[in-house]
Amino acid sequence: MTVIDDHDAIQLAVKIWCQEANPPIPLHPGFCSTNEFLAACAERPPGVVIFDLEQRQHRPDFYGLGKVVAMGHRVIVYSHLAGDEVILQSLELGAVTFIVKMEGKSHLIDAVRAALDNEPYVGPRMAKAIYHDRSVGRPKLAPREKEVLIAWFQTESKDLVGQKLDISPTTVRTHLQRVRAKYAAVGRAAPTKSALVARAIQDGIIFLDDL
Repeated sequence: MTVIDDHDAIQLAVKIWCQEANPPIPLHPGFCSTNEFLAACAERPPGVVIFDLEQRQHRPDFYGLGKVVAMGHRVIVYSHLAGDEVILQSLELGAVTFIVKMEGKSHLIDAVRAALDNEPYVGPRMAKAIYHDRSVGRPKLAPREKEVLIAWFQTESKDLVGQKLDISPTTVRTHLQRVRAKYAAVGRAAPTKSALVARAIQDGIIFLDDL
């Protein structure tokens, strides 16, 4: 895991928090910019990246976020920006979660642990942005598709979903592909698990307490 943030104080704080976590969370040296990270880590295996959305250019670096996500990293956006559109756009681009810096240490550490386990995490400000996003239509999901979707949110793998519902992993994947296709068809693409969680919460398919 690593941090991309142009403020040394933030990098130091995250390092200390990870060291003090129980158990401690290993952290690689951080980077001051997206370009620095991309140049140094082109061959690095995918991992978890804590990403400051607004760096030296003083505007949201959605392009850089997309580049880091495209490398296969699970990206936690960690930013002082807290607008609904910024949060939702980050999720659309593939960030696994969005934590506002003022939400503090505990939410970031919980988000990191979830990302390391390839599980979704929804912080308070992200939850509000999701609930406020009612601008476009809802796809019509079949009961079985909803059942598979909820089971996937609550387990670690498609294999476990198959065991729970007594269906094959291939069938699980097929249902999830159909769900994603239906969301894309109404203009609400959900390319990642976290994005699907956001859509499901928006549409009342699942609630935060169920995760």
